[in-house]
Amino acid sequence: MDYIKIRFGDDFDHCKLKSEKSIDDMFQSLNPMFRLEKSTWKPHVDIYETEEDIVIQVSMAGVAKEDMEIEISNKAIKISGKRSGNIPREKATYRLAEIQYGAFERVLFLPCPIDTNRVTASYTNGFLHMDLAKLPVEPDSDAI
Repeated sequence: MDYIKIRFGDDFDHCKLKSEKSIDDMFQSLNPMFRLEKSTWKPHVDIYETEEDIVIQVSMAGVAKEDMEIEISNKAIKISGKRSGNIPREKATYRLAEIQYGAFERVLFLPCPIDTNRVTASYTNGFLHMDLAKLPVEPDSDAI
């Protein structure tokens, strides 16, 4: 059975991510071809929650399991990897080129803390599906 690489950590450098994003946005607005970040595309993501879980679905058609990596803290998740492109035939002329290739990275901040010991992930038909169990909410001892 092939497994998806998942690394667990304490947290991501939230301030660093925000500053890198704002600098990239500034240069991107000046010239779309000038990008500081290594990502060339961002897979589409759906996030929803139930009473017990946060569910994340990521559309990553054409990405092999061995080319993706997931890092999880109890507050955020980072999904990164690469999608290799098809090499066109010699003397081919593109008439339409919408599929993006290369490296990608998505950092998603979760709406509530999760139990990193109760995470499941599967990858089927180009969709990464993750179930992240929420940590139980401690009752407020001061509330009456």
